[in-house]
Amino acid sequence: MARGHQKVQSQQKNAKKQAEMKKSKGHDQKTAAKAALVFTCAVCRLQSQMPDPKTFKQHFESKHPKSPLPPELEGVEA
Repeated sequence: MARGHQKVQSQQKNAKKQAEMKKSKGHDQKTAAKAALVFTCAVCRLQSQMPDPKTFKQHFESKHPKSPLPPELEGVEA
């Protein structure tokens, strides 16, 4: 077990190493994927699996056939 000055040095070295690891861990797949999903269904508030307007229109037509089509999906080819 380290004592005195050696213990302090070890703690400082470990703190520096932990800070560097925390800084380098900046990219997170989960947050990046969530940011890429830009379409949210107004009826069911579903946000997953709709990265583009085509997928959003397919979702809307299959899950909400009686609801009117949102204006942002009017010119989209499905």
